[in-house]
Amino acid sequence: MTIHLEEYQVLLDDLPSNSQDVLRSSWTEAAKVFSSRGLSNYLKAAVALHDLGRGEELVVTFIQEIPRVAYVIGEDILPDIVSFLLSMASKTSSQVLALIVSTAPLAAERLSDGELFRNYLSVLSIMLAQAPRGLRPMLEKLDLLLTQLTLGGLRRWVQWGVQAYKSDFDGQIRYFSLQSPDALSVLQSERKGTLFVDVQRRLNIYLRAMWGRDFFLRPTAGDYESREGLKPYISRYVIHIADAYDDYTFQDEAMALEFVIPGSEIYRAIANHCAAHLVFTLKPLSMQMLNTTQIAIIEVIEDARVEELACHQFPGMRNDWLALHPLSDYNEPETVGDLLNRLARALLEENSADPHPWVRKGIELFRAEQNLDTNQSSWNIGVELAHHLAKFPLPEYNLRSDILRAIYRDDNRAIWESEEYDEMEALEATWMPKQTRKKVNIMEMVNSLDNEFAGDDAEEIWVLPTEYWLDQEGVTINSLEGKEPISDPYHYHEWDYQIQLERPSWVTVLERRPQLGDLDLINKIIEDNKPIISRLKFLIDSMTPHGMQRIRRVEDGDEVDINAAVRAMIDIRMGQQPDNRIMIRHKRNVRDLAVMVLLDMSESANEKVRGHDYTVMDLTRAATVLFSDALDRIGDPFALHGFCSDGRHDVHYSRFKDFDAPYNDVVKARLAAMEGSYSTRMGAALRHAGSILGQQPQNKKILFVITDGEPADNDVRDPQYLRFDTKHAVEELLRAGITTYALSLDPGADQYVSRIFGMKNYTVLDHVERLPEKLPMLYMGLTH
Repeated sequence: MTIHLEEYQVLLDDLPSNSQDVLRSSWTEAAKVFSSRGLSNYLKAAVALHDLGRGEELVVTFIQEIPRVAYVIGEDILPDIVSFLLSMASKTSSQVLALIVSTAPLAAERLSDGELFRNYLSVLSIMLAQAPRGLRPMLEKLDLLLTQLTLGGLRRWVQWGVQAYKSDFDGQIRYFSLQSPDALSVLQSERKGTLFVDVQRRLNIYLRAMWGRDFFLRPTAGDYESREGLKPYISRYVIHIADAYDDYTFQDEAMALEFVIPGSEIYRAIANHCAAHLVFTLKPLSMQMLNTTQIAIIEVIEDARVEELACHQFPGMRNDWLALHPLSDYNEPETVGDLLNRLARALLEENSADPHPWVRKGIELFRAEQNLDTNQSSWNIGVELAHHLAKFPLPEYNLRSDILRAIYRDDNRAIWESEEYDEMEALEATWMPKQTRKKVNIMEMVNSLDNEFAGDDAEEIWVLPTEYWLDQEGVTINSLEGKEPISDPYHYHEWDYQIQLERPSWVTVLERRPQLGDLDLINKIIEDNKPIISRLKFLIDSMTPHGMQRIRRVEDGDEVDINAAVRAMIDIRMGQQPDNRIMIRHKRNVRDLAVMVLLDMSESANEKVRGHDYTVMDLTRAATVLFSDALDRIGDPFALHGFCSDGRHDVHYSRFKDFDAPYNDVVKARLAAMEGSYSTRMGAALRHAGSILGQQPQNKKILFVITDGEPADNDVRDPQYLRFDTKHAVEELLRAGITTYALSLDPGADQYVSRIFGMKNYTVLDHVERLPEKLPMLYMGLTH
């Protein structure tokens, strides 16, 4: 269900009425970007700022602007912003604090990264400590400054002004408002050619078009302390690139020409190189038994390998990368770094003229390699070249000075196995213990040695496909123990929008047998809705296919159309060209359709519908009964399934009715026993439902989802994560020929359900009385 502001009434009462009004108007936007924990922190922060007693302007601005900041760089930045505001409250006025908050969305959009935003707050701390009078004019010019400067450039520009006008208060105002010549001069010297935020969207579109997949790019404050910048790097499938690049100038001495490569082309070369690593490096290499020289040579070979594979697909990339390699100096090398750079360029060139024997040996080994598809070839060539390097009298390899000078290449950390302790991997090892499930027959089960201390976490689980009855008690073991049998686990991938990749076998779906409830509950629903059922019966009868359909005027058919044949003979007698379409074809009017109804049975379904005495589950049950009755009357094969989730390792899935089962009292009794519990991991349930629906022989397949809220689960903090995964699951089903349609029972669902299912693939149904007016036209539109 949608999170309502009234649920936080205790915190709401601590705010003045004007702030409460602003909060109500901003709540929809805040609920989209914050998780439930984030919403609580958001309100607590507003109350803390109100308790400062510095006026209402700061609180109102915070309520309005912070959701935009969280939307851009995530809700984890919220504690840092609040701590900064609380610590700076004694150093400046509430108007300046409000100005900091109002410009925070602009800074977040230009920096596009949480860590950079934290460093930006550090710059503001310097201003408040050393030049407080200059902060307001600087914030008023922040758009201009961040358009031309990186974060490092902004910090150096601030520090120059702080030192130059430490005791000149009027000078501070002129400098930081860009009214003094010094300010403009320092600004000009700190300007960078191309900022990452200006090309990020184009880079994403370019990479998707070139490689046919998405990559996640993030900026890094490469020149935060120096003008040199950081090398690009790949971490957890995310490409990190410096937040700005100057244009690159190189001279071609042979042609006596000077060429300038714009910063946007440098970004494109970097993105392609890193993308090649992600696409062509299937598993990392081990550093064991390697020294630093061998590692450096292997990295050069690995760069050449992925670039060579990329050039096979996109030949134009070779010249783009070569332009960013410094021209080789064929004089006698002085360091190992000189040889490494010459080898890097020579391997990229199709016909290298480098005369050095070690470089020629590297080219020979690389060209002779038959299989460049695995990085083991890079390891083999690199180790052999390291042995040959010992023949040349060069100083020992220096990790700090013997670096690759091609600015587009990354630091290659992603090609090696990480030996650092990974907390998430350690936790996953405890979440998912090794467990074997073994199917056995009745005699093996009878003769097995019982272990009274064994539980569901046992290393080996024996499964008896049929129920195990105890003769004396006359009951099954499952019923005696109070445990319903569950299916073998089904594992499905899940889409992570942050890294733009699928996490394989990430979610586990377990099918459980539904309980039987009181059939009188379903009969009461039918009795209470008799007028609706009668109206539905009339509308549905008009949709039911009847008999055979005659298609006239066809050339090839089942019988002669007498009237058309007479007209053709008259045309022949009159010397005219007759119409050859004189046959009638008989077509049987049969609906080739399979429908699955998937029910959301999460805990929120137990809540009462606002303004009514019945719960969401009551509304779901009533809508399902009427819908099922309609489908049964039409005659289309259909199934009724339901789901809820308790984390990614336990998605509960129940089959109330399968396609080959009749819609009878047993199915109705199962629907009567439906109860809401746990959470809503909708993407996994959709994939499992789609796998079942996809096995049906019908050509047209429709999956109806009856839900009361947006996707969520107890092990996911980011509210966007499961929304994007569900959207991705809907797209997967569409590619498999399955149409997904949502019947939402949440009156406020429009804000998220349209983004998940599409503008034309959902209906908001907040009253069961509205089902007859929506269902026939909806069903006819989807099935005809």
